[in-house]
Amino acid sequence: MRLRPTMSSDLDYVVSLEQSAENLAFITPWERTQHEAAIRFPDFRHFIVEGGPDLSAVGFLILIGCRSPQQSIELKRMVIQAKGSGFGRAALRMAKKIAFDDLKAHRFWLDVKKRNTRAKALYDSEGFVFEGELREAVKTDGGFESLIVMSMLRQEFSGRRELGLELKA
Repeated sequence: MRLRPTMSSDLDYVVSLEQSAENLAFITPWERTQHEAAIRFPDFRHFIVEGGPDLSAVGFLILIGCRSPQQSIELKRMVIQAKGSGFGRAALRMAKKIAFDDLKAHRFWLDVKKRNTRAKALYDSEGFVFEGELREAVKTDGGFESLIVMSMLRQEFSGRRELGLELKA
């Protein structure tokens, strides 16, 4: 499995994943132009997740705050096509390695819709710590949804790495 920078030619795939019924309920999709900007803007890292024997596209993820003087990087979005395949966990581990090793983050954080229990369970199992709930923070067709904010600090990542739970430097 690997992450590679998203190219303009990948955007049809990215947008189709966001618009898929199985993903749409758990994310707030972007317009294509937002993805185009994220590919070019230096504060963002937009990646295609590639996996399987042929390293075909299996998802994408976006990091924001890559040049933040606060050293706080956000996992803005991670969408994996084949659920339950292990690609999400592997991509998340690679994203943590990039955030802490390459981008020198002090804090790596995310928010997840409260009802996205599958994603929250992944983040829990990967060492992210619950910080709080943004109550009814996202407007949807059915009303409002709450977001759970989670994070990992550099020292927590380092401790997990010492236990062999993270990718090596």
